[in-house]
Amino acid sequence: MTKSRAIVRIGTIQQRILLIRGEKVIIDADLAEFYGVTTKALNQAVSRNRSRFPEDFMFRLTKEEKIEVVTNCDHLEKLKFSRVNPHAFTEHGAIMAASVLNSSRAVEVSVFIVRAFVKLRTAIAEHKELTRRIARLERHLADHDEQILAMVQAIKELMDPALPPKSRRIGFQTERA
Repeated sequence: MTKSRAIVRIGTIQQRILLIRGEKVIIDADLAEFYGVTTKALNQAVSRNRSRFPEDFMFRLTKEEKIEVVTNCDHLEKLKFSRVNPHAFTEHGAIMAASVLNSSRAVEVSVFIVRAFVKLRTAIAEHKELTRRIARLERHLADHDEQILAMVQAIKELMDPALPPKSRRIGFQTERA
C-alpha cells in the first residue's frame, strides 16, 4: 500500500455505515463502490463463496428494510427499482468480501473500512460514557428538586404584591335595605 493518500476517506466510509437489525453494516452497492467493482460482480463473488458468509457476516434486507434504507439514504435511490433486496455486510463480511474479490484495491480499501468501523465503535463507547455521566448528574439533581421548587414558589410569592387588606370605614354606617 502506498503512503501517498487514501483511496477512500474514512469519513466517507463512516457515513455509509448503517444500523440495521442492531448491526452496523454497509450495503452491497456502497461496498462495491468502495472496492471499485460493480454490485453485480461483488454479489457474484459472494455467491460463489457462500460458505464464507454466515448470517453474522452478511444478510439480505427485507422489503421493508430496503424501503427504509432507500428513503433515508439519498445515494441509494437507485435500489428503489431493483428487483432483488440488497445484501448488508457487517465489518467481518466486508473484510471477507475483499478477500473473495481478490483485487489489490479491495485489499487496500478493506483496511480503511476496518478503521472506519473501529472509529465508529470508539465514538459509540464515548457516547455511552457521556450518557452515564448525565444520568449520574440527573440523579444528583433529582435530590434537590423539592428544594428548588420551594425556592421558585417563594420567589413567585415575593413577586406578587399582596392586595392591601380591606379597611373598615371610620364613622357611622347605616344598613341599606
